[in-house]
Amino acid sequence: MTMLLGARRGVVVAVISCCVAVGTASADARFDWPLAPRPHVERAFDKPAKNWLPGHRGVDLGGSAGQSVLAAGDGIVVFAGVVAGRPTVSIDHSGGLRTTYEPVVAVVRAGERVAARSVIGTLETGHEGCAVEACLHWGLRRGREYLDPLGLVRTQPLRLKPLKGG
Repeated sequence: MTMLLGARRGVVVAVISCCVAVGTASADARFDWPLAPRPHVERAFDKPAKNWLPGHRGVDLGGSAGQSVLAAGDGIVVFAGVVAGRPTVSIDHSGGLRTTYEPVVAVVRAGERVAARSVIGTLETGHEGCAVEACLHWGLRRGREYLDPLGLVRTQPLRLKPLKGG
């Protein structure tokens, strides 16, 4: 949602909700990067045309082995265990969102409530296709639809544009 706050000397000032890009949770939901400091995106989201087709259903964020992995937002841990040989954590958030983090050795358990930026585990090496020491694969879904998790966080600075015709 974009709200026009005011116009002065041909410049529009707007507030853009963090969740617009993914059409997600309520405007008061707060999401942040799952690694600190802000990581480099090693591999971008590549939504498949159909869920069963090839694609990249999340983003790979560069990190280091043993680095703390943080909950991107407030939620409830719905899974902390191993999937296909990789340690994984999944968290349900308001608005029907689920974030997934792997390879992450969990320090949380299913059913546990977590706050945004709280430690949920530690990053392991071994993420296939990662060009750096360790990558966090960070995924986002609503129901069965895969979404780009970068839509939850500001990836580029907000730029003001001139008001046309005024």
